Parts: sequence; C-alpha cells; structure tokens
Amino acid sequence: MTIPVITLDPSGADHQGEAARLREAGPVVQVVLPGGLRAWAVTTHALVSELVRHDKVSKDWHVWNAVKTGALTDDNPIVGMIKVTNMVTADGAEHHRLRRPVTRTFTNGRVQKLAPSIEATVDGLLDAFPEGTVDLRQHLSVPLPMRVICELLGVPDAERPRLRHLVDSIFRTDTTPEQVTEVQADIPRFLADLIRHRTAHPGDDLTSALISTEDLSPAELAGTLWVLLTAGHETTIGLITNAVRALLTHPDQLALARADGDWSRVVEEVLRWDPPIGNFLARYPTEDIELAGTTIPAGEAVMAPYTAVARDPEQHGPDAHLFDITRTPRTKHLAFGDGPHVCLGPHLARLETRIALERLFTRHPHLTLAADPATLPPVPSLFTNSATTLPVNLT
Repeated sequence: MTIPVITLDPSGADHQGEAARLREAGPVVQVVLPGGLRAWAVTTHALVSELVRHDKVSKDWHVWNAVKTGALTDDNPIVGMIKVTNMVTADGAEHHRLRRPVTRTFTNGRVQKLAPSIEATVDGLLDAFPEGTVDLRQHLSVPLPMRVICELLGVPDAERPRLRHLVDSIFRTDTTPEQVTEVQADIPRFLADLIRHRTAHPGDDLTSALISTEDLSPAELAGTLWVLLTAGHETTIGLITNAVRALLTHPDQLALARADGDWSRVVEEVLRWDPPIGNFLARYPTEDIELAGTTIPAGEAVMAPYTAVARDPEQHGPDAHLFDITRTPRTKHLAFGDGPHVCLGPHLARLETRIALERLFTRHPHLTLAADPATLPPVPSLFTNSATTLPVNLT
C-alpha cells in the first residue's frame, strides 16, 4: 500500500486547507515535520479515539526513533512541545501519580469560584478598549487568560511578560535554532524562580498548594507547573480569538446566540469547528500496531491532527464543515483530547471564553470585523490554529 505523504506548513498559513487535504488523503497518512522528520497521522475521529486508548502506544518521547537517533535536534522548533517530562509524557501508574496532585487542587469547584474575578477582569479590559478599531487578540484574548492563569498559579506581575514569551515561543514553528536554544535554556530558570518565590512567599495559589503537598519531586513540580502554565492559557487565547472570528463571519449564528444568551453552545461549536490546537504529536507505538489496515512500526511518532478530525463527516455528519451552534453533537469533540490523558483544565477555558463572549457582545452589540478574515495573519505554528491579530470595529 502506498501511504500519502503531506508536508505540514510550519507557518500555519492554512490550517483548515491542510486539514482538508489530510482527510482527503485517507485515514492514515505520513506527514513531514520541521527538520524533515517523518511522522504518521490518523485523520478520523474514531481512529484518534482508538489511538489514545491503545495499550501498545506510549506518551514517552524517549520511545521515538527520531530521539534515539538524534534526528530530533535540540534546536528544532518542535522540541519544546516534545521533550518535556511531566504527566503529559508519562504512562500508566506514573501518569496517574503525577496527575493526582493536580486533580486534587485544580478542581472544577475551585475554577467556578473564579467566575466573579474573571467577570471583573473582562469588564476592566473592555473599559480599557481604545475607541474605534481594536485588536481584540491584543486587548482581550491574550490578557484575560494570562491574568487568570498567572493569578491562579501565583506568578508575580514582573514575570508575566517573560512567561508569555516562553510559551509563545514553544508553540511557534518559525523560530530560529538560536531562539529555540535560548528559550529551552530559560524555561527551567523561570520555573525555578517561580518555585523559589512561592516557597518563600506562599499564598492561596496552585503553586503554593502543590509545593505544600510534597507529593512531587522538585523536577516533577517544575514539570507540572509548566503543563498548567502553558496549556492553562495558550489554548484559551486561540479559543476566544477563533470564537469572535467565527461569530463575526456568521452573523446568523451570532444572532441566535444573542437571542437565547446560551454562549456555551458557541464555545462548544467553536471547539469542534475551529479548535485552537491544530496538530499534536500524540503517541509512540512500543511495538508494531495496525490502524485502519496500515501497520505503524514501533518507535514511530503518531500525530493527532485536531483541525482535520474536528470536521470529520463520519463523526459529525455531511455538514461538519458548517459552523452551526444549534448542532446536536453525535458525540463529544476532541479539542481537549480524549482517553487517560484528556486535558485537566477545560472547565477553565470554557468559563473564561463564555464570560468574555457574553460581556463583549453585550457591551458592543454592533461589533464588526475591521479586516477581511482571509487576510488575518495566522500564528506561525503547526500546533496553534488561530490568528495573530483580530482587528474589530466597536461601532
């Protein structure tokens, strides 16, 4: 059997077009990553669900042949998303052990108590909007989740720009080898600074709570904090941006949302239709496995292309390509993953986005895009699926 090979664009210029090409190529394809690295991709909802539950695959990046041979170099722009040691890259009992302290502290109840603070933060950001045309990403999508996650984890104000730079850098795939090396060196320094600060000045924050549990070694604590800090705001930045873009380009759907005030329907449909994470290297087979009649050798990398899977017609029907907040889902989407490693913080992303949308469109009922949506520059990333700017007219 000849397996199609598709080179992924590191500039992220056309996530949805690339996703469509992946779906059309078949259920199992090969993709080319930065540095010429080869990986596999499964392009249907059912196969991704099967993959993430397969007992013969690992999350441990050490299994990848490209790591063993040195083909994945430490200055490759994808290395910051691959070579991390924490619950995301652990298997079995070790995964559960590392995940348990977070599930005990990062609870849905704790998140829901943040609602008044999130509402006040959104109102403050809307109050500070300049008149006329506003870059919504710069003035709302980025600062809201940044403030929320930094306050939740006790990141000092002075360290927040540094954190944003580091997280933005590891998701981008247009970075130079020198930039990659510099960022990879500063991440452990940033985390050590945070842990040292919160150890000396404990507070009512998740970092202090995790330190006090004493369930994690210093390295495990740093790795856990990095997961929470990165996933805790990068996804939400894209989700808010994509949601506003979708609503402003689908005025009929915006009218429906305004009419019934159920912004949660908008959030779920955006997560399905235009998920903020486009691709993610999901698993590494520990022995040869077969998916959809194709044998994937042990030690290869298998990617989940979430933008492709999100519009899988076998899962979501022949109108899967349409943005429709009245859609009755056949099953849940995969924007937050699936299986044992499903995302720990979807309740926070959903809460922030729902509050942001409700308050934004209530305060500015005549909001319109100030640019052709086709010309909005994308985040230069094969991981993040969103725009780097979203100019809107307030009146």
